[in-house]
Amino acid sequence: MRVIDMSAPGGPDVLKLAERSRPQITSHEVLIEVAAAGVNRPDCAQRQGTYPPPPGASDILGLEVAGTIVACGDQVSRWKPGDKVCALVSGGGYAEYVSAPEGQCLPIPKSFDMIQAAAIPETFFTVWTNVFESGQLKNGERILIHGGSGGIGTTAVQLAREFGAEVFTTVGKKEAIQALQEIGAHHVIDYKNSDFVKVIKEVTQEKGVDVILDMVGGDYFNRNIEALGYLGRLVQIATLHGTKAEVDLRKIMFKRLTITGSTLRSRSVEEKTRIAQALEKNVWPLFNTGKLKPIIFKTFPLEKAQDAHELMESSAHTGKIVLQVKS
Repeated sequence: MRVIDMSAPGGPDVLKLAERSRPQITSHEVLIEVAAAGVNRPDCAQRQGTYPPPPGASDILGLEVAGTIVACGDQVSRWKPGDKVCALVSGGGYAEYVSAPEGQCLPIPKSFDMIQAAAIPETFFTVWTNVFESGQLKNGERILIHGGSGGIGTTAVQLAREFGAEVFTTVGKKEAIQALQEIGAHHVIDYKNSDFVKVIKEVTQEKGVDVILDMVGGDYFNRNIEALGYLGRLVQIATLHGTKAEVDLRKIMFKRLTITGSTLRSRSVEEKTRIAQALEKNVWPLFNTGKLKPIIFKTFPLEKAQDAHELMESSAHTGKIVLQVKS
C-alpha cells in the first residue's frame, strides 16, 4: 500500500510517499480502505520528533480516517466488510489501509462525503471529552475557546453553540472573524490587537467565563486564571507557548477554580470506545439533521502531505485540512 513515510524527524520536507505492507488486524479490529485522512497538529509534533506514537501504535502519521471496511476480526460484532465508517486511530492514517478497534469506528453521518467524515474523529473526540466531560460545560454558561480558527476551535465553537453556551474565541487573523461568527461564536477576539482578559471582563461585567479550552499554555496560564469566573474550569489540551508557568495559588483558591487537562492518543481502547458511544448518542443526531458539520478549509492528495503540513504550521487555515487518499 502507499503511505506517507519519514526517514527522520524534521520539517515538512521529510514526508515522502513510500510503499509498505498492509497492516494486520487483531480479533477486535477492522481493516479500513482509507478514502481520506485528517491532518492535525499532533501529526506535525510527531513529525518533529516531539510526540512519539504510544507503544504498539503504527509509526505512520495520521489519527483519523474515513473509508470502507474490507476485513473484520473474528470477534467484531457491529461491522462487516463494505460498511463505510470514520475512525479514530492511534496512528497509521496517512496510508491506503489502516487497522482500527471496532469501538473507535462510527457510521458516516447522513449526506456526509468521505472528506467531511475524515474531519470528524480527532477534533470531535477531543472537544467532547474535554469541554463537556472534563469542563462540564452547561447550557447558559460562557466558554472561551483559544485558537478558534483551527480544527479544534471550529469544532468547539459549533458544539458549544449547539449546547446553549455563550461562546468567546480568540483568533490571530482578521479574516477568520466573520467565519467564526457565522458558525456560532458570539464574541471573536483578535488577540493581536485586543487583550482577551479585558474584553471578557468588559462583556461579562467582571463575571468572567465558566470554561476555558486552551491549547496555548505558557504565558496564557495566568491570563486564563484572570478570565475565569467563580467556580470556573480551565481545560488544558496543548502547550504551544510552553509547558511552565508561575501562578499565584490564592487566585485559584479564592475563585474555587478547577484546572484539568488531557491528551487523547494515549487513552485506552475502552476509554475511546466510551467517548465514541457518547458522540454517537449526543452529536451524531446533530450531524444527521444538518445542524452541525466539520469546517473543511482545504484538501490535498496523499502525496502532497508535505504541503498540508506547511499549511497547518502557517496557521493560515480556518477549519480542517484533509488528505484525499482515494479519488
